Amino acid sequence: MKHIIVVGGGIAGMQCAVEAARGGAAVTLIEKEGDTGGKLRNWHKLFPTFTPADEVLSALRHRLAREENITVKTDCEVTAVTPRKVATASGEELACDAVVLATGFALFDARVKEEYGYGIYDNVITSADLERMFNDGAVKLKSGGAPRRIAILHCVGSRDEKVCQRHCSKVCCVTGVKQAIELKKLFPSADVFNFYMDIRMFGPGYEEMYREAQEKYNIHFVRGRISEVSPTIDERLQIKAEDTLTGRPLKIGVDMLVLLIGMKADAMNASLEEASGLRRQPSGFMQPRDSFLGNVESGAEGIFYAGAVTAPKSVGESLNEGTAAARAALEWLGATHKIDSQR
Repeated sequence: MKHIIVVGGGIAGMQCAVEAARGGAAVTLIEKEGDTGGKLRNWHKLFPTFTPADEVLSALRHRLAREENITVKTDCEVTAVTPRKVATASGEELACDAVVLATGFALFDARVKEEYGYGIYDNVITSADLERMFNDGAVKLKSGGAPRRIAILHCVGSRDEKVCQRHCSKVCCVTGVKQAIELKKLFPSADVFNFYMDIRMFGPGYEEMYREAQEKYNIHFVRGRISEVSPTIDERLQIKAEDTLTGRPLKIGVDMLVLLIGMKADAMNASLEEASGLRRQPSGFMQPRDSFLGNVESGAEGIFYAGAVTAPKSVGESLNEGTAAARAALEWLGATHKIDSQR
């Protein structure tokens, strides 16, 4: 039985492991954290259907547990890969016949954008913080009260040359719309503002959700970037911005500011490029062999990619790439076995 190692136990890695095992391979799934699920573990509901994230994660874990040919290794960090071997931080070397990298992405550190006051002022939170608050059932101000006016700022750590993050994180816009609706459901009388550069509703159901946010929930969308945030004497936040559609400067007092942080390349990508001879894109994400016909192939024989290791992706796209990477690895192993048999 051929052995495939999947590096990364997020949703793309989990899906890949299940599909590879169903295809007849023995699979070792390696995850550096203490549990599988990746970023989805901290998410509340998924756009555009508002499906609870836990439903998707529970289904994936159930599928993983049902497959006898999958071994899961958690708290295990990978340092180098080749098509025949994976090295870990503990000094272990695991032999294999193919590798799938599904190491995902990192979240942008909002503290880098000091002008927004994250980590400095109370009630400035990130979109990831807000998801955890939704899960805990504790969306509230530092004082314990309910916010009456909330601002959501798009593109923090995306499309920003000042912090060397020129790429679009793809799902920030739709996440901002989803979170705005969730906030309005929790606080119907609150005013919710979305400050954006461009609204990019690229997926099925996304544009409809954007329209619903305006027409049903009366969420305000302002085209413009916030330039400065400062505290006020009544323990609120004052934001300065410009409405670029009208050219007017704005000064608004809010109770809570949510920073929609983008996806950035995982730091592991640089070490993989150096240790394993793989290629990175200028964004820091891994470079697939071909954007169309080889999007889950690395260009190195026997090493494949799945999910957000190559670019920001939605949950659905990551799951689909998990399946595609498994099938590509199985097909490559089948072709390799056939060639070896003919020799």
